[in-house]
Amino acid sequence: MSARAFSKSLRELRVHFSQHSPASQGLREFIVKAYPELKKANPGLPILIREANNVESRIIARFDQGRERKIVVDGLSTGDIEQKFSSLVSSDTK
Repeated sequence: MSARAFSKSLRELRVHFSQHSPASQGLREFIVKAYPELKKANPGLPILIREANNVESRIIARFDQGRERKIVVDGLSTGDIEQKFSSLVSSDTK
């Protein structure tokens, strides 16, 4: 994934996944691979990573005025998550 600066309207990213669930494997791999680049390109953007047992794997983007979009990525591969993530952060909810 090539890291890029996100839209100014993106205020926060939250990532939720299970530490041990096979359904969260793709998201865990995506975070390990992409987080350093994302943070370097967007140093002021809060990226919150939450691990918990038996939770649905998901990424939530919060935009201006409290608008949120969520994608569920349970059971997806790293490549599929990358595509969905790119769509999520580029979709400015107006």
